[in-house]
Amino acid sequence: MLAYEELNAAEQRLWNAFPTGAMVDLRAGDESADAPDGAGVPSGERTVRAAVIVALLLRSLEGAAAVSGLRLAGARITGQLDLSSARVEHRIRLEHCHFDEKVVLRGAALRTTELIGCRIPGLDGWLLRVDGNLFFEDSVLEGRLTLTRAHITGELRLSGARLTASELVGEAGNDPARPSGAWALWAGGLVMEGGCFVRHGFTSRGGLRLPGAQFNGGLFMERARIENPGGDALTGDDLVASTMMLCDGFTATGAVRLPGATVRSRLSLDSAVLKGDDTALDATRLTAGDLRFTPASTPEGAVDLQGAQVGVVHDNEDSWPPHTRLNGFVYTSIQSRVPFAQRLGWVERAPGYTPQPYEQLAMWYRRIGHDDDARRVLLAKQRRRRGTLRPLGRAWGRILDVTVGYGYRPWQAGMWLLGLVVLGAVAFDQGTPSPVQSDQKTAPFNAFVYTLDLLIPIGGFGQRTAWYWTGPLQWLGYSLIAAGWILTTAVVAGVTRALNRN
Repeated sequence: MLAYEELNAAEQRLWNAFPTGAMVDLRAGDESADAPDGAGVPSGERTVRAAVIVALLLRSLEGAAAVSGLRLAGARITGQLDLSSARVEHRIRLEHCHFDEKVVLRGAALRTTELIGCRIPGLDGWLLRVDGNLFFEDSVLEGRLTLTRAHITGELRLSGARLTASELVGEAGNDPARPSGAWALWAGGLVMEGGCFVRHGFTSRGGLRLPGAQFNGGLFMERARIENPGGDALTGDDLVASTMMLCDGFTATGAVRLPGATVRSRLSLDSAVLKGDDTALDATRLTAGDLRFTPASTPEGAVDLQGAQVGVVHDNEDSWPPHTRLNGFVYTSIQSRVPFAQRLGWVERAPGYTPQPYEQLAMWYRRIGHDDDARRVLLAKQRRRRGTLRPLGRAWGRILDVTVGYGYRPWQAGMWLLGLVVLGAVAFDQGTPSPVQSDQKTAPFNAFVYTLDLLIPIGGFGQRTAWYWTGPLQWLGYSLIAAGWILTTAVVAGVTRALNRN
C-alpha cells in the first residue's frame, strides 16, 4: 500500500484534492504542448503513477462520497491504469493527460468518466459498466478502443476524437500494404441508454465494429471520417438504434455494412461520402422508418438493399450507383422528384432479372394515382424477363410486345388493325374478285368490309365466303387472316396476363 510520504509533489496534490473533487491542473499553459498529439510529453513534476490513481479510486471516504472525485489535468500517467472488475463510486475527469500504457477497464463498474483531450495507447473496456456518461472528446487513442458488451446509462461522446487501430500504430500506419480489416473501435453488443455522439472532427484510421449494438438514444456521426480502405469502415450487423445520422459530410472509405439493422426512426446518409471497393453500403434486411439516401455524390461501390423494409425513401438523381441490388426491398412511399426514366433505371440496375423491384415500384405508382407509369414499369419488367427465355419464348414475347405491349398497351392492337384495314382496303379496291358461286346472286364486293372479314377470325360479314382472289392478292388475303389470328391471340394472352398478375 502506498504511503503518503512516498508520493511525489503532483501525486500529493491529487491525494489532497480527491476528497473534495477539486481540479489538479498540471498543464504547462502551452496549447501545443498540452495537446494530446503535441510534441511535449509531461514529465518530472507533472508525473502521476497509475497505481496512485487506482489507490485513490478504490479508497473509501466516509461522508465525502457526494463530492469526492478524481479531477486531473496535464499529467503524464506512468504505468498501467488497471481497474479490471473494480467498482468505483467516484467521478473521474482527466484532461490533456498522456498515458504511457493502455488503459484496462475490463468488467469495471464506474460512475461518469471523462477523458478529455487525452492521449491513450488503447483502452480495453470489455464488459464495462458506466452509471452515467463516458466521454472521449478530443482525445487521441493510438490503439484499439474496446467497448464490447459494455453498458452505459448516459451518453457516449467521441466527438473530435482521433482513433487509430492497433495494427496501424507506428510504422504499420505508413505501410501501403497494411492488412485490411483493422478495427479502431470494437464494440459488439454495446448497450447505450443515452445518445452516442461521434461528431464533428472525429476521425478513425481503422473500422468501427458494432454488431448487435443498441443505441437507444441514437447514433450521431455528422461530419465523422472513417478510413479503412480494403476493409469495412463501419460494421453494424443486427444493430438497433432509435435514429442513425451518418450525414452532413460523414465520410467512409471502406464499406458501410448494416445487414439486419433496425432503425426505429430515421437512417440518414444525407450529404454523406461513401467510398467502398466492391460494396459502398450493405443494408440487406434493414428495417427503418425513414431512409434518407441522398449522398453528396454517387457512392463508389455497390448499394445492396435486398430484403430491406423502409417506410419512406428519400433519394435524388445521383443516389444510386450502377450496381444497386433491390430484390425484396419494400417501401411504403418515395419522397423525391426523380424523373420517370431515371426511376425506372433505378430498378433496372440490378444484375439479372428480378421481378420484385418492378412490382414494388408499380405498386407505389398505382398508390399515388400514376396508373400509366405503373403500366410502363410492368411493361419494362416483361421486356427484362424476355431476355431470360428460350428463343421461341423470346420470339413470342416480341410479338406480344409489338402488338399489345404485353397487355399493358392494348391500343397498339387497334393501331395494327387500323393499318391492316387501310392496307387491305386500298389493295383490294384495285382489282375485281371472283364470286365463289357464280350462278348465285351474292352481296356486292366491298373492299373495306372484305378486309375486316379476313382480319376477324370469329364470325364474319359474308364477304370472305362470297368472294375470292387469285395471284398476289390471294396471298395478301392469307396474310391478313394470319395477322388477324395473331392479333386476337396476342390480345387475349396479353390482357389475361395483365389481369392475372396485376
